[in-house]
Amino acid sequence: MNAPLWNSDDAPEPVELGLLEWALVFLRGLPLAILVFGGLLILLAVRLIERPFFGVQRPITPHISQFVCRNAIRVLGIGFSSTGQLMAERGAVVANHSSWLDIFALNARKRVYFVSKAEVANWPGIGWLARATGTVFIERNPKKAREQTQIFRERLTAGHKLLFFPEGTSTDGLRVLPFKTTLFAAFFTEELHDFMHVQPVSVVFHAPVGQPKRFYGWWGDMDFAPHLLKTLGARKQGSIELIYHSPAKVSDFADRKALAAHCEQAVRHGHAFAKLEK
Repeated sequence: MNAPLWNSDDAPEPVELGLLEWALVFLRGLPLAILVFGGLLILLAVRLIERPFFGVQRPITPHISQFVCRNAIRVLGIGFSSTGQLMAERGAVVANHSSWLDIFALNARKRVYFVSKAEVANWPGIGWLARATGTVFIERNPKKAREQTQIFRERLTAGHKLLFFPEGTSTDGLRVLPFKTTLFAAFFTEELHDFMHVQPVSVVFHAPVGQPKRFYGWWGDMDFAPHLLKTLGARKQGSIELIYHSPAKVSDFADRKALAAHCEQAVRHGHAFAKLEK
């Protein structure tokens, strides 16, 4: 069963593009497409060599993904900053979810592998990118729990940092929803419990001057194309701020609910403080 989408009581602002905005769509969109799909082709070519020699290990291709994501943000003209130390321990990363831009931002700062619902694998464009970059696809099916835990174990013990969004849906970027605890349960299995750490990250979007505070939010049944055009065509861009909190050791918590509550509190506090400062 799919998780319910979050929806605002107020409809999204209509996307209106004038001549200048359309010019910016072209000036930013063309190099962005070349960067993303050119990077994808290079990544796939390298992976053909990397996979036979290293298997689940990916010593080269994550650097390509990170390069693409860093420069995608530069091409868009969006400001980018981060605070806090990156986790050195093996484990997972959890963050709040506001937009497709989260993926660029989180991968720009830290080489991570996203955990996503299985349906995303079949989405045109986004699904191809997700599969190529090593995304872990999961099914919300209790019968698949053991199999998925084994996949987590294989990837985590290989040193991969798996990143997932415990809210289960994206929002308008003005709030943090309660964290769902389901995926946290996998970290309490015998294979993972003793070495696992989880690092919470607050993802904060600051809208362009003069635009609604939820400018970058992408939620509910909003179409991707209009949101992309609005972002590309913005006369002035805002910024994305990442706040990395102290990693939590799984074995220090009694159960998944306690761990999820701790991570949610850290993400919520960081998000609220950053919004207040602006």
